[in-house]
Amino acid sequence: MVKGEGLALIEVKNLHKTYKSIAAVSDLSFSVDSGEFFGFLGPNGAGKTTTIKILATLVRPTSGTVTLNGYDVVRQATDVRRSIGMVFQDPSLDERLTAVENMELHGMLYGMQRGLMKAEITKLLELVDLGDRRNDMVRSFSGGMKRRLEIARGLLHQPPVLFLDEPTVGLDPQTRKHIWDYISEVRKSRGATIFLTTHYMEEAEGCHRVGIIDHGRLVAIDTPSALKKSAVKDVLTLRTSDPAVAVAIIRDELGIEPDLDGETITLTAPDDGESYLARLVALIPGITAIGVNRPTLEDVFLKLTGRDIRDEPVSALDRMRTRHRSVSRRGKH
Repeated sequence: MVKGEGLALIEVKNLHKTYKSIAAVSDLSFSVDSGEFFGFLGPNGAGKTTTIKILATLVRPTSGTVTLNGYDVVRQATDVRRSIGMVFQDPSLDERLTAVENMELHGMLYGMQRGLMKAEITKLLELVDLGDRRNDMVRSFSGGMKRRLEIARGLLHQPPVLFLDEPTVGLDPQTRKHIWDYISEVRKSRGATIFLTTHYMEEAEGCHRVGIIDHGRLVAIDTPSALKKSAVKDVLTLRTSDPAVAVAIIRDELGIEPDLDGETITLTAPDDGESYLARLVALIPGITAIGVNRPTLEDVFLKLTGRDIRDEPVSALDRMRTRHRSVSRRGKH
Protein backbone atom coordinates (compact mmCIF):
# COMPACT_ATOMS: atom_id res chain seq x y z
CA MET A 1 0.00 0.00 0.00
CA VAL A 2 1.28 3.46 -0.92
CA LYS A 3 1.25 5.83 2.03
CA GLY A 4 0.06 9.25 0.89
CA GLU A 5 -0.62 10.65 -2.55
CA GLY A 6 1.19 13.29 -4.60
CA LEU A 7 4.52 12.72 -2.83
CA ALA A 8 7.75 11.20 -4.08
CA LEU A 9 7.74 7.54 -3.14
CA ILE A 10 11.50 7.64 -2.46
CA GLU A 11 13.25 10.79 -1.23
CA VAL A 12 17.02 10.87 -0.70
CA LYS A 13 18.68 14.00 0.71
CA ASN A 14 22.43 14.55 1.24
CA LEU A 15 23.11 10.84 1.75
CA HIS A 16 26.60 9.81 2.89
CA LYS A 17 28.01 6.38 3.72
CA THR A 18 31.61 5.70 4.70
CA TYR A 19 33.36 2.45 5.59
CA LYS A 20 36.25 3.46 7.85
CA SER A 21 38.04 6.01 5.67
CA ILE A 22 36.43 4.94 2.38
CA ALA A 23 33.48 6.96 1.06
CA ALA A 24 31.04 4.56 -0.61
CA VAL A 25 28.35 7.21 -1.16
CA SER A 26 28.87 10.98 -1.08
CA ASP A 27 26.11 13.59 -0.82
CA LEU A 28 23.45 11.81 -2.89
CA SER A 29 20.14 13.63 -3.38
CA PHE A 30 17.34 12.43 -5.67
CA SER A 31 13.70 11.32 -5.64
CA VAL A 32 11.66 8.58 -7.33
CA ASP A 33 7.96 8.96 -8.11
CA SER A 34 5.24 6.38 -7.64
CA GLY A 35 5.05 4.05 -10.65
CA GLU A 36 8.41 5.18 -12.03
CA PHE A 37 10.99 2.83 -13.50
CA PHE A 38 14.19 4.37 -12.13
CA GLY A 39 17.69 3.18 -12.97
CA PHE A 40 21.03 3.62 -11.23
CA LEU A 41 23.80 3.24 -13.78
CA GLY A 42 27.45 2.85 -12.86
CA PRO A 43 30.42 0.47 -12.75
CA ASN A 44 31.16 -2.01 -9.97
CA GLY A 45 32.19 -0.13 -6.84
CA ALA A 46 30.38 3.08 -7.83
CA GLY A 47 28.01 3.00 -4.85
CA LYS A 48 24.93 1.45 -6.46
CA THR A 49 24.57 -1.51 -4.12
CA THR A 50 25.40 0.56 -1.04
CA THR A 51 22.63 3.00 -1.96
CA ILE A 52 20.05 0.29 -2.56
CA LYS A 53 20.97 -1.41 0.74
CA ILE A 54 20.45 1.86 2.60
CA LEU A 55 17.06 2.31 0.92
CA ALA A 56 16.15 -1.26 1.90
CA THR A 57 17.27 -0.71 5.56
CA LEU A 58 20.07 -3.28 5.24
CA VAL A 59 22.79 -0.66 5.84
CA ARG A 60 22.57 2.44 8.05
CA PRO A 61 23.63 5.72 6.44
CA THR A 62 26.48 7.71 7.95
CA SER A 63 24.47 10.90 7.47
CA GLY A 64 21.63 12.33 5.42
CA THR A 65 17.94 11.42 5.30
CA VAL A 66 16.05 8.81 3.29
CA THR A 67 12.29 8.28 3.24
CA LEU A 68 10.45 5.52 1.40
CA ASN A 69 6.67 5.42 1.14
CA GLY A 70 6.64 8.21 3.73
CA TYR A 71 8.73 6.28 6.27
CA ASP A 72 12.22 7.10 7.50
CA VAL A 73 14.58 4.21 6.67
CA VAL A 74 16.37 4.48 10.03
CA ARG A 75 13.58 5.31 12.49
CA GLN A 76 10.79 3.34 10.77
CA ALA A 77 12.72 0.44 9.27
CA THR A 78 9.95 -2.13 9.83
CA ASP A 79 7.41 -0.01 7.91
CA VAL A 80 9.93 0.49 5.10
CA ARG A 81 10.52 -3.28 4.84
CA ARG A 82 6.80 -3.89 4.47
CA SER A 83 6.81 -1.41 1.57
CA ILE A 84 9.52 -3.06 -0.51
CA GLY A 85 10.32 -6.19 -2.45
CA MET A 86 13.94 -7.09 -3.12
CA VAL A 87 15.81 -9.08 -5.74
CA PHE A 88 19.39 -9.27 -4.54
CA GLN A 89 22.49 -9.38 -6.71
CA ASP A 90 23.45 -12.70 -5.09
CA PRO A 91 20.99 -15.65 -5.04
CA SER A 92 18.85 -15.74 -1.88
CA LEU A 93 16.49 -18.68 -2.45
CA ASP A 94 16.49 -21.84 -0.32
CA GLU A 95 17.39 -24.47 -2.89
CA ARG A 96 16.26 -27.29 -0.58
CA LEU A 97 12.66 -26.05 -0.86
CA THR A 98 10.25 -26.06 -3.79
CA ALA A 99 9.20 -22.90 -5.62
CA VAL A 100 5.91 -22.82 -3.70
CA GLU A 101 7.63 -23.42 -0.36
CA ASN A 102 10.02 -20.51 -0.99
CA MET A 103 7.03 -18.31 -1.76
CA GLU A 104 5.03 -19.51 1.26
CA LEU A 105 7.96 -18.89 3.62
CA HIS A 106 8.20 -15.33 2.32
CA GLY A 107 4.45 -14.78 2.72
CA MET A 108 4.45 -16.10 6.29
CA LEU A 109 7.37 -13.83 7.22
CA TYR A 110 5.28 -10.88 6.01
CA GLY A 111 2.22 -12.07 7.91
CA MET A 112 0.04 -12.54 4.84
CA GLN A 113 -3.44 -14.01 5.23
CA ARG A 114 -3.23 -17.60 3.99
CA GLY A 115 -6.02 -17.41 1.40
CA LEU A 116 -4.60 -14.25 -0.16
CA MET A 117 -1.09 -15.69 -0.07
CA LYS A 118 -2.06 -18.89 -1.91
CA ALA A 119 -3.98 -16.94 -4.58
CA GLU A 120 -1.08 -14.52 -5.09
CA ILE A 121 1.45 -17.35 -5.33
CA THR A 122 -0.56 -19.01 -8.08
CA LYS A 123 -0.94 -15.75 -10.04
CA LEU A 124 2.70 -14.74 -9.70
CA LEU A 125 4.15 -18.13 -10.62
CA GLU A 126 1.99 -18.10 -13.75
CA LEU A 127 3.11 -14.53 -14.47
CA VAL A 128 6.78 -15.56 -14.48
CA ASP A 129 6.08 -18.80 -16.36
CA LEU A 130 6.84 -21.14 -13.46
CA GLY A 131 3.35 -22.47 -12.80
CA ASP A 132 4.25 -25.94 -14.03
CA ARG A 133 7.37 -26.04 -11.84
CA ARG A 134 5.72 -24.87 -8.62
CA ASN A 135 6.37 -28.15 -6.77
CA ASP A 136 9.91 -28.72 -8.07
CA MET A 137 12.98 -28.23 -5.89
CA VAL A 138 14.70 -24.93 -6.62
CA ARG A 139 18.07 -26.68 -6.85
CA SER A 140 16.85 -28.13 -10.17
CA PHE A 141 16.19 -24.66 -11.64
CA SER A 142 18.39 -22.81 -14.11
CA GLY A 143 19.83 -19.40 -13.22
CA GLY A 144 17.12 -17.64 -15.20
CA MET A 145 14.34 -19.63 -13.52
CA LYS A 146 15.74 -18.73 -10.09
CA ARG A 147 15.76 -15.05 -11.02
CA ARG A 148 12.14 -15.27 -12.16
CA LEU A 149 11.18 -16.94 -8.90
CA GLU A 150 12.99 -14.23 -6.92
CA ILE A 151 11.05 -11.56 -8.80
CA ALA A 152 7.75 -13.33 -8.08
CA ARG A 153 8.71 -13.72 -4.41
CA GLY A 154 9.63 -10.05 -4.12
CA LEU A 155 6.15 -9.07 -5.34
CA LEU A 156 4.20 -11.54 -3.19
CA HIS A 157 3.31 -9.15 -0.35
CA GLN A 158 2.25 -6.50 -2.91
CA PRO A 159 4.93 -3.89 -2.13
CA PRO A 160 4.78 -0.46 -3.81
CA VAL A 161 8.55 -0.61 -4.53
CA LEU A 162 10.55 -3.46 -6.10
CA PHE A 163 14.34 -3.21 -5.89
CA LEU A 164 16.33 -5.03 -8.57
CA ASP A 165 20.04 -5.07 -7.75
CA GLU A 166 21.89 -6.15 -10.92
CA PRO A 167 19.14 -8.75 -11.56
CA THR A 168 20.64 -10.22 -14.75
CA VAL A 169 24.34 -10.45 -13.84
CA GLY A 170 25.77 -13.80 -14.90
CA LEU A 171 22.88 -14.68 -17.20
CA ASP A 172 23.27 -15.30 -20.94
CA PRO A 173 21.80 -12.68 -23.34
CA GLN A 174 18.74 -14.75 -24.23
CA THR A 175 17.86 -15.39 -20.58
CA ARG A 176 18.45 -11.72 -19.76
CA LYS A 177 15.93 -10.77 -22.45
CA HIS A 178 13.38 -13.19 -21.01
CA ILE A 179 13.89 -11.75 -17.51
CA TRP A 180 13.19 -8.25 -18.83
CA ASP A 181 10.09 -9.47 -20.63
CA TYR A 182 8.79 -10.71 -17.27
CA ILE A 183 9.77 -7.49 -15.48
CA SER A 184 7.95 -5.47 -18.15
CA GLU A 185 4.84 -7.60 -17.65
CA VAL A 186 5.13 -7.16 -13.87
CA ARG A 187 5.23 -3.38 -14.27
CA LYS A 188 2.11 -3.42 -16.42
CA SER A 189 0.10 -5.81 -14.26
CA ARG A 190 1.22 -4.66 -10.80
CA GLY A 191 1.98 -0.96 -11.23
CA ALA A 192 5.00 -1.28 -8.95
CA THR A 193 7.71 1.35 -8.75
CA ILE A 194 10.93 -0.32 -9.89
CA PHE A 195 14.37 0.77 -8.73
CA LEU A 196 17.08 -0.88 -10.82
CA THR A 197 20.84 -0.90 -10.35
CA THR A 198 22.79 -2.00 -13.41
CA HIS A 199 25.95 -1.57 -15.44
CA TYR A 200 24.25 -2.81 -18.62
CA MET A 201 23.49 0.16 -20.87
CA GLU A 202 20.64 -1.51 -22.74
CA GLU A 203 18.83 -2.16 -19.46
CA ALA A 204 19.16 1.46 -18.38
CA GLU A 205 17.79 2.59 -21.77
CA GLY A 206 14.36 1.21 -20.79
CA CYS A 207 14.08 3.31 -17.62
CA HIS A 208 11.92 6.42 -17.29
CA ARG A 209 14.89 8.19 -15.70
CA VAL A 210 18.51 7.24 -15.08
CA GLY A 211 20.89 8.41 -12.41
CA ILE A 212 24.56 8.03 -13.34
CA ILE A 213 26.69 7.36 -10.26
CA ASP A 214 30.47 7.39 -10.23
CA HIS A 215 32.78 7.06 -7.22
CA GLY A 216 29.77 7.39 -4.92
CA ARG A 217 28.54 10.65 -6.43
CA LEU A 218 25.54 11.33 -8.63
CA VAL A 219 26.97 13.01 -11.72
CA ALA A 220 23.74 13.25 -13.77
CA ILE A 221 20.07 12.34 -13.60
CA ASP A 222 17.44 12.62 -16.36
CA THR A 223 15.58 10.61 -18.98
CA PRO A 224 17.87 8.49 -21.20
CA SER A 225 17.04 10.63 -24.25
CA ALA A 226 17.70 13.91 -22.39
CA LEU A 227 21.01 12.62 -21.03
CA LYS A 228 22.15 11.68 -24.52
CA LYS A 229 21.08 15.00 -26.02
CA SER A 230 22.75 17.08 -23.32
CA ALA A 231 26.05 15.25 -23.18
CA VAL A 232 26.82 13.93 -26.66
CA LYS A 233 25.93 15.10 -30.19
CA ASP A 234 24.84 13.05 -33.19
CA VAL A 235 27.63 12.17 -35.62
CA LEU A 236 26.95 12.04 -39.37
CA THR A 237 29.02 10.15 -41.93
CA LEU A 238 28.79 10.35 -45.72
CA ARG A 239 30.55 9.37 -48.90
CA THR A 240 30.36 11.31 -52.15
CA SER A 241 31.76 11.19 -55.65
CA ASP A 242 33.84 14.32 -54.86
CA PRO A 243 34.79 14.50 -51.14
CA ALA A 244 36.76 17.76 -51.52
CA VAL A 245 33.72 19.58 -52.92
CA ALA A 246 31.51 18.12 -50.19
CA VAL A 247 33.87 19.28 -47.44
CA ALA A 248 33.90 22.80 -48.88
CA ILE A 249 30.08 22.92 -49.04
CA ILE A 250 29.72 21.71 -45.46
CA ARG A 251 32.23 24.29 -44.26
CA ASP A 252 30.74 27.20 -46.23
CA GLU A 253 27.01 26.46 -46.04
CA LEU A 254 26.68 24.85 -42.60
CA GLY A 255 29.60 26.45 -40.76
CA ILE A 256 30.83 23.03 -39.61
CA GLU A 257 34.40 21.79 -39.90
CA PRO A 258 34.15 18.13 -41.02
CA ASP A 259 36.79 15.42 -40.86
CA LEU A 260 37.89 13.66 -44.06
CA ASP A 261 39.38 10.17 -43.82
CA GLY A 262 39.96 8.76 -47.28
CA GLU A 263 36.55 8.99 -48.94
CA THR A 264 34.54 9.16 -45.67
CA ILE A 265 33.41 12.52 -44.31
CA THR A 266 32.45 12.79 -40.63
CA LEU A 267 30.83 15.75 -38.90
CA THR A 268 29.16 16.45 -35.56
CA ALA A 269 25.66 17.90 -35.79
CA PRO A 270 25.07 20.95 -33.55
CA ASP A 271 21.55 19.65 -32.83
CA ASP A 272 19.28 16.88 -34.13
CA GLY A 273 21.19 14.74 -36.63
CA GLU A 274 18.10 13.77 -38.64
CA SER A 275 17.48 17.37 -39.70
CA TYR A 276 21.07 17.66 -40.90
CA LEU A 277 20.71 14.53 -43.01
CA ALA A 278 18.04 16.26 -45.10
CA ARG A 279 20.14 19.42 -45.43
CA LEU A 280 23.21 17.47 -46.54
CA VAL A 281 21.22 15.57 -49.16
CA ALA A 282 19.84 18.85 -50.51
CA LEU A 283 23.21 20.62 -50.57
CA ILE A 284 25.73 18.02 -51.68
CA PRO A 285 25.70 16.36 -55.12
CA GLY A 286 26.81 12.79 -55.74
CA ILE A 287 26.18 11.33 -52.25
CA THR A 288 26.72 7.56 -52.38
CA ALA A 289 26.17 6.78 -48.68
CA ILE A 290 24.95 8.73 -45.65
CA GLY A 291 23.99 7.92 -42.08
CA VAL A 292 23.68 9.24 -38.54
CA ASN A 293 25.19 7.66 -35.44
CA ARG A 294 23.18 8.47 -32.34
CA PRO A 295 24.88 8.61 -28.92
CA THR A 296 24.34 5.84 -26.39
CA LEU A 297 24.32 5.95 -22.60
CA GLU A 298 27.82 4.48 -22.82
CA ASP A 299 28.87 7.63 -24.70
CA VAL A 300 27.21 9.74 -22.00
CA PHE A 301 29.02 7.87 -19.24
CA LEU A 302 32.35 8.25 -21.04
CA LYS A 303 31.71 11.98 -21.54
CA LEU A 304 30.76 12.59 -17.90
CA THR A 305 33.37 10.41 -16.20
CA GLY A 306 36.21 10.25 -18.71
CA ARG A 307 36.24 6.44 -18.85
CA ASP A 308 34.29 3.46 -20.06
CA ILE A 309 31.91 1.80 -17.61
CA ARG A 310 33.49 -1.60 -18.17
CA ASP A 311 37.04 -0.41 -17.52
CA GLU A 312 36.58 0.21 -13.80
CA PRO A 313 39.26 -1.63 -11.75
CA VAL A 314 38.33 -3.44 -8.55
CA SER A 315 38.06 -0.79 -5.83
CA ALA A 316 39.31 -0.92 -2.26
CA LEU A 317 35.67 -0.99 -1.16
CA ASP A 318 34.97 -4.02 -3.36
CA ARG A 319 37.99 -5.81 -1.88
CA MET A 320 36.76 -5.01 1.63
CA ARG A 321 33.30 -6.41 0.82
CA THR A 322 34.81 -9.56 -0.70
CA ARG A 323 36.91 -10.18 2.43
CA HIS A 324 33.85 -9.60 4.64
CA ARG A 325 31.74 -12.09 2.66
CA SER A 326 34.54 -14.68 2.79
CA VAL A 327 34.91 -14.35 6.58
CA SER A 328 31.12 -14.53 7.04
CA ARG A 329 30.86 -17.69 4.93
CA ARG A 330 33.73 -19.39 6.80
CA GLY A 331 31.99 -18.57 10.06
CA LYS A 332 28.86 -20.43 8.93
CA HIS A 333 30.66 -23.75 8.36
